[in-house]
Amino acid sequence: MQYSRIIYTILFSLVLSEAAIAAEQETKTDRLRQTGTATPKGAVDTAKAKAKAPQAERVQVLGHTASTVASSATKSNTPLVETAQSVTVVTRNEMDVRGVLTLNQAVRYAAGITADTRGGEGTRYDLFDLRGFTVPTFLDGLKFQDSPTGFAVAQTDTFRLERVELLKGPASALYGQSSPGGLTALSSKLPTDQRFYGSVNTTGGMFDLYRVDADVGGFATDDGLVRYRIYGTANGQHTQLSKTGSRRFSISPAFTFGGDGPTTLTLLGNYQYDPESGSYGGVPLVGSLVRASYGYLPRNFYDGDVPSEKFNRRQGAITYILNHRFNDDWSFSTRGRYDDIRTIYRSVYDNGYYDSDDGTSGTLLSRSAYGTQEHTYNLAFDSQFKGRVRTGPLRHMLMFGFDYMQQRANDTEAYGDAPDLDVLHPDYHMVIPGLTPYLHYVTDSHQIGTYGQDEIRWRRLILTGSIRNDWYRSHQVESFEPSDTRQSASQITWRASGLYHFDFGLAPYISYSTSFQPQSGLVSSDGGTTLRQASPSVGKQLEGGLKYQLPGTSLLLTAAGFHIEQSNVLVSVANSGYSVQSGLVHSDGFEFEAHAEPFRNLMLTAAVSVQKVHDDSTGKPLIQSGKGNASLFAFYTMPSGPVKGLGFGGGMRYSAKAYGGEATYGSVWLPQYALFDASVSYDLSNASRSLRGWKISANVRNLFDRKYIANCFAYGADGEYCYYGERRNAQASIGYSW
Repeated sequence: MQYSRIIYTILFSLVLSEAAIAAEQETKTDRLRQTGTATPKGAVDTAKAKAKAPQAERVQVLGHTASTVASSATKSNTPLVETAQSVTVVTRNEMDVRGVLTLNQAVRYAAGITADTRGGEGTRYDLFDLRGFTVPTFLDGLKFQDSPTGFAVAQTDTFRLERVELLKGPASALYGQSSPGGLTALSSKLPTDQRFYGSVNTTGGMFDLYRVDADVGGFATDDGLVRYRIYGTANGQHTQLSKTGSRRFSISPAFTFGGDGPTTLTLLGNYQYDPESGSYGGVPLVGSLVRASYGYLPRNFYDGDVPSEKFNRRQGAITYILNHRFNDDWSFSTRGRYDDIRTIYRSVYDNGYYDSDDGTSGTLLSRSAYGTQEHTYNLAFDSQFKGRVRTGPLRHMLMFGFDYMQQRANDTEAYGDAPDLDVLHPDYHMVIPGLTPYLHYVTDSHQIGTYGQDEIRWRRLILTGSIRNDWYRSHQVESFEPSDTRQSASQITWRASGLYHFDFGLAPYISYSTSFQPQSGLVSSDGGTTLRQASPSVGKQLEGGLKYQLPGTSLLLTAAGFHIEQSNVLVSVANSGYSVQSGLVHSDGFEFEAHAEPFRNLMLTAAVSVQKVHDDSTGKPLIQSGKGNASLFAFYTMPSGPVKGLGFGGGMRYSAKAYGGEATYGSVWLPQYALFDASVSYDLSNASRSLRGWKISANVRNLFDRKYIANCFAYGADGEYCYYGERRNAQASIGYSW
């Protein structure tokens, strides 16, 4: 059954492609008009509006997209000042300037972010919240599917990314199942229209950091009809804990066929091997956030056991992106990816309390052991037609799409006790009893979605409407304690927005959008007499704001207020095996962002957010949701003089207090903190012509080595954990590009 669905999906994409080619035969005359089209600054007449569509498709595969343009909100390259939803863009240049090594680090300066929810140690996954909610990740327009248990999840090395977009608020109208907080959209480095280019960069730093990154591309044929790009990295580092480290090897080849023609096909492969990826443990709340009888634990405290520590991940993927332009008005795009992810995880971790009469005093830390092997096979496809039509004075940008996702996952888990650890005299080579297998499951899930969107323009007024229907099915078979669980749901989601773009650059807007997320578990509405599978949770958001782009520049200012509600949330019933779907979560807030790249040799990022997240079922905020953040990063490059080419700058990141759950003593609130970063770079060609292409740079995160708690998960007697934030971390790079 699984393979038949794969075949049907591939055939569907091929049928769409055949329809696209057949339609082209009837529009040869229109195609001749495409030669020489250019990207318009502001489409106010029919000819400019027509030129914008094909150029957007071409830029998406072959060139670099400006920092003031994003595709995640509309699935087409749209100026941010004309996008009626909050989007934060982090470009490749900004990531290089700040010395970004992980996605967690890339998004730290965005408004509405609760960063590093596993602190400075848990880097094997990309863990942060947006507007109070965890959010999914999409790569090249296709979702990274979470595994049923969350272990076999892909992670993308940020050096192979061209840009990162944070789409804020519900987005199911275009993407299907998603979070009320939004989503993260990543874009890979793909072949460009340059004949030959590349770079080699080496990095070294604290905690024995080493990185070698190479990125080479160009024309594979003299006429540029076939283009290529290959990225690879080898890197590693000891973590800030005393006994753990990480290593990674990755390669990503890409080929584009079709050059600048109306039909292009890009094939992108990736293989990544992470032999080890640090620790996932933390520290007990008493001894980190709260003083223990012995004082506080150091930031390099390790709660595990060295021989037992293991996290091995292998992930491979193959992606295709096919674009075809029929004429100036109509185009077709289809893309798909197959992911294969396997993880082996084993560790000893603390239980969040001490083995003493009250569970908090003493020095013997209670621990457990755990292990799992999980393997997931993921398929994702997305196909869409886009076209422009006129109805009287109205200009329409239409989009009709179909997407499909499938996953098969199998997992075996084992659990056991582990010896207590004396936190004052730790022994990291104890005898750990054998683990007892207790879970083995196989899960199959499928999602089919159809969607449509109409972007209507009348003079400078832009109205957008999107609607989608999803069909989701899941089937899980458990072997140890035999069970057979099935879930089936259908959901309609939609979005509507209006924006007016004034001549002088100001754009007020308002939007309403919805989302849904499948949930697993049994629910009852009659006290347990009858049970049924949980329905999806549903999210909705009302957002309004102002955007201003200084005409002719990249300086963009945005301000937005939002109200999010997530309903149908599961609320557990005490002493029972079921829940009720009565949960309601509110997220209200205000955000301001300023971006400029470049603007008179200055790169600027500023952000402020204030938010309140409340869970009606508990009367408290959501665990790990913060009350807001603020940030400022500025980097200036000397344009002339004896130090021409010298760039220098720095940033400040502030996080307001955050809720960490309920401890034995009451509510847990993490203190606010502010951190400082610094960056410097120098283009060596300004010192000597013979050094053309060479560049050196250095970066420091947490410049003053501030000690802080990044997050806590407190569940009273069931455990109280915390995670120290990233310590001061400095690195330096030297690279050559051509």
